[in-house]
Amino acid sequence: MGIVASQSFKNLVSTYIGFGVGAINTLFLYTNFMSDAYFGMVSFMLSAAFVMMPLMAFGVHNTLVKFYSGFKTRLSLHSFLNLMLLLPLLFIIPISIAGYLGYETIGSYLSTKNAMIKDYVWHIIIIAIGLAYFEVFFAWVKVHLRTVFGNFMKEIFHRVGAMTLLFALYFEIIDVDQFMDCLVVVYIIRMLLMMLYAFSVKLPVLVLRRIAGLGSILKYSLLIIIAGSIASTILDIDKVMLGKYIPIENVAYYNVAIFIAAVIAVPQRAMHQILLPLSAKFLNEKDMEALSDLYKKSSLNLFIVAGFIFLLIVLNINQMYCLIDKEYSIGLYVVLLISVSKLYDAVLGSNNAILFNSDYYRMVLLIGVLLVIAMVVLNMILIPIYGLNGAALATCIAILLYNTIKVVFVHKVFKMIPFSGNTFKVGVLIAIIAFGGYFWDFSFHPILNIFLKSILITGVYGGVVYMMNLSEDINSMLNKFIKKT
Repeated sequence: MGIVASQSFKNLVSTYIGFGVGAINTLFLYTNFMSDAYFGMVSFMLSAAFVMMPLMAFGVHNTLVKFYSGFKTRLSLHSFLNLMLLLPLLFIIPISIAGYLGYETIGSYLSTKNAMIKDYVWHIIIIAIGLAYFEVFFAWVKVHLRTVFGNFMKEIFHRVGAMTLLFALYFEIIDVDQFMDCLVVVYIIRMLLMMLYAFSVKLPVLVLRRIAGLGSILKYSLLIIIAGSIASTILDIDKVMLGKYIPIENVAYYNVAIFIAAVIAVPQRAMHQILLPLSAKFLNEKDMEALSDLYKKSSLNLFIVAGFIFLLIVLNINQMYCLIDKEYSIGLYVVLLISVSKLYDAVLGSNNAILFNSDYYRMVLLIGVLLVIAMVVLNMILIPIYGLNGAALATCIAILLYNTIKVVFVHKVFKMIPFSGNTFKVGVLIAIIAFGGYFWDFSFHPILNIFLKSILITGVYGGVVYMMNLSEDINSMLNKFIKKT
């Protein structure tokens, strides 16, 4: 876990900085510098682009990681890398042509409830292309276990760019239409910078040679498109469907709630960047013992860290909403529902990395497709009835079912589970603190209330985790920190 711990910590720092900038943007700048309708439009535009991204990328960002270590000669490796650069164009070009020819039809369909959506269809397509090739170039460096710069670009760069544009909007340097155009430019610049870094790590060399196992590579890419689409759909389709069924400003309220809950996923996102190539390596080498050890340790460590963040959010959420405009407080139950699903995501550890790099991903993809269909149907039923809470409930149900099936599947195929006795102890600790602390607050200003409550949570939760030695890795890091101080 040495390289995992080292790069995960660096990625964790950059990811939290990114989320800190994102928090300022989402909770304060967007809500004060931009109308609710346009904030909702930004949320819809980015969510739609993220839903399209796996298709645009042709699954290359996962395919590159899975097969890279299997090529042992220089010529075969360069041929493989050239293929990875060209494959996304097989979808990008036809989709762009279809978008050009069918602009009126697509725009009219998406804007049945909110007319302004039609003006930003091309923004969605261009951002999706930028996101797709960014992930390809990020995967290019992941296989060299160089994830820190890529994670910085993934988590911080575009958020700082959005912050700069928001201040430019506030000081009337640009208008709102120019803001939307410039936001697209930010994502394109991010992609280009990632490309330059990737090529500095390993420069592509034009080699035209038959690639061994090409059929398997293409089959995996096609199927991983489904996997990526499933993950993106589960994360973002609710926002897209909200824009279809209810006034677009509600997407802004929902986006704030989702952002708050998404902080729980930060440790998982940071660790996943290095878990993915390591899991692929262990699978290719058939080192099941190392894979199982990585599975259990990543699960426990992520559960402990994510559980701490879960408690900070859930126990302070009422006070957090006191600091934001009253309209946004309708997302309270959205935060609670999505927080539960994010915590369950964390306890799976390297589950996704194992599945998507194994030969058994096809069955999981089939199950995922069925669950996405169920999620879309649930959204269609629940959003008109319960609004934002209906979208959150549909998402929560889909994620809980999908994750449970994945855990069972890995256990059945690989005979390994991520859970241990300490997992149960951590779960009980989180439940006791959550139920014991939700219904009381200090009678002070919300900021002071959040500060004092967070100190108590840190002391109680951190103290119990440390004293009971629930994780050797976390205790080892804490001991090193204590010695330095």
